[in-house]
Amino acid sequence: MISLAGRDILHAWGKFVFTGVGLGLLIGVTLIMAGVYRGMVDDAKVLLDNSGADLWVVQKDTLGPYAESSSVYDDLWRSIRGIPGVANAANVTYLTMQVRQGERDVRAMVTGIGADGPGTPGWPPYLVDGRQITRGHYEAVADAATGFKLGDRLKIRRNIYTVVGLTRRMVSSNGDPMVFIPLKDAQEAQFLKDNDAIRQQRRRTSENPVFNNPGTPGVLDAVIASQTSSPYVNAVLVQVERAHAPEDVAQAIRRWQRLTVYTRAQMEAILVGKLIATSAKQIGMFLVILAVVSAAIVAFIIYTLTIGKIREIAVLKLIGTRNRTIAAMILKQAIALGTIGFVVGKISATFGAPYFPKHVLLVPKDSVAGFAAVVAICILSSIVAIHAALKVDPAEAIGG
Repeated sequence: MISLAGRDILHAWGKFVFTGVGLGLLIGVTLIMAGVYRGMVDDAKVLLDNSGADLWVVQKDTLGPYAESSSVYDDLWRSIRGIPGVANAANVTYLTMQVRQGERDVRAMVTGIGADGPGTPGWPPYLVDGRQITRGHYEAVADAATGFKLGDRLKIRRNIYTVVGLTRRMVSSNGDPMVFIPLKDAQEAQFLKDNDAIRQQRRRTSENPVFNNPGTPGVLDAVIASQTSSPYVNAVLVQVERAHAPEDVAQAIRRWQRLTVYTRAQMEAILVGKLIATSAKQIGMFLVILAVVSAAIVAFIIYTLTIGKIREIAVLKLIGTRNRTIAAMILKQAIALGTIGFVVGKISATFGAPYFPKHVLLVPKDSVAGFAAVVAICILSSIVAIHAALKVDPAEAIGG
């Protein structure tokens, strides 16, 4: 009966192949949607890996620095370094913004890194071209996904930066490429006001009777100084000595510094379970919709092919062909249709994924699960056609 199903497919091969290609495009979109979710999770893990941190010290009762805003004092790292089990600690700032280069804007996460040099938490772990930042101001290292080249001049807020190095796969949890600049410049870009706002604030402060009181000397100077420098960073990244457990060191920091501290596992749970959760639900709904549409297409085409050969099925019954043989023929046609669709879908997803703006990660187990789902959908979709075929009266082979 394999030859019977095969011959019937060859008889209407144009319709069969055309339907398989259409189904394959749907399956390709399904695989890419699953790959987008995998890519989002991979971006989150890459962000944590590239930070070089074991612990993240952030503002108390926040989910910072990635899922929520966080501000801590920039001298906090000195106290943290003195805690037993801490191998290194460094300040870092994160600011997602539009970075201008010439006439174009690029969405990027601008990261402020300390002056301790490569190997310090927060620094890019490797470069593909150029060098690391060596000056305290106006130099930048950019991810290659930004499209920037060595020597390009970038505008971040009011300042101009020269790209001195390029790295790769340094992205935020949203997939935005990262641009690294010196910490002081990043603090200014994130926390300080523009010149007009500073002048207006100084005027308002000087007109305030509290600051004009001779009994409060130096208060006005302190306020003005606070407007021209920022004592805040988003987080302190901590590396733990190998002999100590990260959770034990985190407990010590929480106890002595009264701040929130996250371990690698906790931070990953925040990024995947909270920051990506809504996107995961949306992708899940799309996958369900695509599965239903695919099942409807397979059911319709198999039913149409079956109804189109009612007389042939009646002849088979008249010569004594068993019902299970007829059912097997229809079932094999449905599975063959699904197999053609899956092959087309897998090829289209593989070649189309690199052109998506988001990172698409296609993993083998998703392909295996996808093929199993396609086969299951084809089996279920063939039930209606099999039911119609088994109800055919052999007398129709003789009549009209």
